[in-house]
Formats: sequence, structure tokens, C-alpha cells
Amino acid sequence: MPLEFISATFLNASTELNPIPNAKIDPDYLARYARTLDDYAFNYTLVPYDSSYFDPWTVGATIAAVTKNLKIIIAVRPNTLYPTVAAKALATLDQLSSGRAVVHFIAGGSDVEQAREGDFLTKEQRYARLEEYIRILKRAWSSPEPFDWDGQYYQFKQFRNLVRPVNGTGIPVSVGGSSEDAYRIGGALGDIFGLWGEPLKETKEQIDKIYAAADKAGRAPTDRPRIWVTFRPIVAETEELAWAKAHRTLEALESNSATKKSAWGGAQSGGKAGEEPPTPQNVGSQRLLEIAKRGEVQDRALWYPTVTATNARGASTALVGSYQTVVDSILDYVRLGCELISIRGYDNLNDAIDYGRYILPGVRANLPEQDHKVNGDNGVHGANGSSVVVR
Repeated sequence: MPLEFISATFLNASTELNPIPNAKIDPDYLARYARTLDDYAFNYTLVPYDSSYFDPWTVGATIAAVTKNLKIIIAVRPNTLYPTVAAKALATLDQLSSGRAVVHFIAGGSDVEQAREGDFLTKEQRYARLEEYIRILKRAWSSPEPFDWDGQYYQFKQFRNLVRPVNGTGIPVSVGGSSEDAYRIGGALGDIFGLWGEPLKETKEQIDKIYAAADKAGRAPTDRPRIWVTFRPIVAETEELAWAKAHRTLEALESNSATKKSAWGGAQSGGKAGEEPPTPQNVGSQRLLEIAKRGEVQDRALWYPTVTATNARGASTALVGSYQTVVDSILDYVRLGCELISIRGYDNLNDAIDYGRYILPGVRANLPEQDHKVNGDNGVHGANGSSVVVR
């Protein structure tokens, strides 16, 4: 499969650096941002989910209507929609967009966040439910006949689906996470597996676990999930300019975090406004914070102060450097086997334009040969032939 690029969807001009309190959807901004991604040959945009945020289905359909090629990844938490309804909704979007629908499943990494919409299952139960949910969707998209389901979390009789995906058999299913349950379910059932940006060594270890889970599930090597890894690049024409920009970005993140702990810290996790945020419950954030203790910069350009400034709130590892340095850094991950690269910045629209002008073309012009993904000494080759050792 070819290397592909992902961005996130933004509905208005509010950013992490210059947040607009209670910002509403700006339809013109949304259309402009989506068309920018389309024009600069991004392949996907992720429409995120949050208990307090806008409906991703309506946003996804809007994006489909104003773009031609951009694929729409709808983030879904299983507690929010019955699986038979989700199967039809996704297939409907797929038909409306001429085959551009993708689904990204979130089991739920925070008990507090899940409880806000009435979900009181444990983490282990949420993953068990997710596995059942994905199996139902795959059956609903492919079964020519009505079928019954008698599972632990879902039961129904004679469900008949007349709304089929464009390809007739299914819609790409993405699973993300850094826990053993995530590896097991995503490895067995996912078409795509999403990771947050970690150093090359840790990323390879996670890929190995995902592939091992796929092998255990009886999947052929050619049928393993495609690996998606996410970064927050901070780029400029030169190293000096990029690092100056990075430190300005960090100052803004730290300032906003200090003055808005009620939004970014304690209150989000069930604490009180002004409290220091507790350690995140999800394993992915815990891993990022632990790696951050080892130093600010990992490998070529992976920068961790943005992680600590935001308490690892979501994908928060930056790649900092000149356009060429960031291109080379992304290529290091491509050589590990990452086929989907998600990049979004902090100045959302302008960063997307910069990536489209300088990063996407640079990476695509220097893609490695398939048989040079990982060398025999457990390392990868840098973009200019240098050896980047995965220790």
C-alpha cells in the first residue's frame, strides 16, 4: 500500500495557542480547511469525538460535500451508538462520499469521560465490547441475509442491512491504543492501527506486538493492519527558525495550561479547577509522560516538552526542525513500516499549508524501497543513507 497522510479536522479558527472560548462552528472555515487538505493531497482527515464536542457524523458529511478525494475518518465510541445503527450510518456516508468513509474506534481511555455519557464499564469490559462491536459491523456489511446476534453486550434478531459500503464488503476499520487489549483487538480485527508518536525503538516494539496479535489471529503477513503514527510537527526553513518557533509554541502551551487547568487539567479528569492534573488513565499518555523523563529530544527531532506541557493530552509529541529534518524524521518511521503518517500542527490552517508545500512532497519524493524497511542490525536507514539505530 502507498504511504498516505492524515490530518485532523478543525471547525473554526480556535487553536491550542490562541483558543477561542466556546467557539462555534464556522462553516466557511471548515470548508476552507477541508479543501486545503484536499488541494495539498492529504489522504485523510480525522473527525474526533469528545463527550462535549460537535457531532462527528454531521461534520463528516459536510466535509464529504466540499471535497473530492479526502477520506473521512469518523471517530466512534461504542457506547454512543448501537452497532447496527453505526453500520448503516457509516455505509451511508461511504455512499455519499463515493467510498471515502473510514471508522476509527475509541474504546475509551478515561472512566470519567466515559461516565459523562452513561458508560460505567471497566476498561477491560470496554475493550471486550469493542471487539464485539467490530465483529457486528463486519457481519452487517457483508452478510447477504438477515442475522441474529446473542453476545455479551449486544443482542438482536434478524437484523437486515440494505445499506452497503461502496466496495460491497466493508469500510476500513481503525483501532488505536497502547495497551495489550488494544494490540490484541486491533491486531486481530483492524485494517489500520493508530499509534502516538514515540521514539523509533518503542514504536518498533509496538508494531511487533500488533503484528504478533495479527499472526495469532491467523492473519497472513499481507493482511496485517497498516500502521498509523501521529506527530505535531513544528517546522520552518532553517533549524534556528524552527527551534525558535518551537519555544514560542511551548510558552503559549504552558501559559494556557497554567491559566486554564479547569479545561486542560483537573476538571477534565474529575478534579477541581486550579488543581494539578492527575496522571492520565490511558496507557498511551502514561507512556508519553514516562518517555519525556528521559530528555527533551529523542532520535532525530522528536520533542517531548509539548507532552509535559499538556499532560500528554492526546497526540502531543512534536517533530521539530527544518523542512528537511522533519522529512527525514518521518522517513525513519516509514522505514519501520508506518504507512499512514498523521501530522497536525498548532497553527492549524497555516501549518497544514506548510506541510502540504514542504513536508508531503519531500517525503513522497524520497520513499524507500519496500525491501529496505528495517536493516539486519535492528536499525533503519536515514533519509540520506545514514544509519538510525533502533536501540
